[in-house]
Amino acid sequence: MFELVKAGGWLMLPIITCSIVAVAIIIERLWALRRQRVVPKNLVAQIWQMHTRGKLNNSHILTVKDGSPLGRILAAGLMNRVHTREVMKEAIEDVGRQVVIELERYLNTLGTIASITPLLGLLGTVIGMIKVFSAIMAAGVGDPAVLAGGISEALITTAAGLSIAIPSLMFHRYFGGRVDRLVLMMEEEALKMVEVMKGEREQDSVMG
Repeated sequence: MFELVKAGGWLMLPIITCSIVAVAIIIERLWALRRQRVVPKNLVAQIWQMHTRGKLNNSHILTVKDGSPLGRILAAGLMNRVHTREVMKEAIEDVGRQVVIELERYLNTLGTIASITPLLGLLGTVIGMIKVFSAIMAAGVGDPAVLAGGISEALITTAAGLSIAIPSLMFHRYFGGRVDRLVLMMEEEALKMVEVMKGEREQDSVMG
């Protein structure tokens, strides 16, 4: 493996760096964007039960807030539950925008890696071919080893760049879609909570 990296030239260093960063981001986002972590099941029902029992105080709200991204959004509305429906929704929307930014953390970096690694590979290809033609100009075509070295450098960097870019792009698209689905779910749960708190929805719909 080391010989392969060495044969690819100095451009293999930024390509390998991009691969390490991409793998780290993918592992971190797979953990961070789990549905149960972001949108815990029956959280609105649990909040409603505490509310009906008169146990929904600031301490419980802080516990909800610290428990999950959805909890942060719901807690923003709960802190304003004595106000109008519009005030609750506005507070939820303000915090929701911050939560979405956190869910999309590192995705721009992953997308950038998916974009630049093929270009790094292409640059390696160009540099390798320049070496080939320089060798031809200096020594003619009589030394196959010199020509093979330049061609192999060009092919190795291209393959390495594409092997990083393809999975990076796939996971970037996948995480983008997952974030969109999680945001929709959080919006539905937040709206459900507001409507129940304000008596605009049947309580059974929350418990179901």
